[in-house]
Amino acid sequence: MEVIKMDEIEGITNKRGVTAKQLHKNEDVQIMNLVLKPGDEVPSHSVPVNVFFYVVSGRGTIAIGDEEAEVKQDDIIPCPKNTEMALSADRGEDFSVINVK
Repeated sequence: MEVIKMDEIEGITNKRGVTAKQLHKNEDVQIMNLVLKPGDEVPSHSVPVNVFFYVVSGRGTIAIGDEEAEVKQDDIIPCPKNTEMALSADRGEDFSVINVK
């Protein structure tokens, strides 16, 4: 059995400028941990697959389409494919989110 320990995976700075840890990837799913420092943001973009976000820790803002909401630890936010999405660590604290595609 594989046990993935998020705190032991080294992150890299992704093309959007935030720390990303690839937790799992196969032909069906990709799971990333995005770790945003205060002031970091993932600019608006879309992807051709369904996505959901799970907030691991902290608070921030997630925009899906033309709606946005402040989210916090343990919130789950679904995003349909081909829909604009953005994340922002705009609450003065670290914001850690799992992104599942």
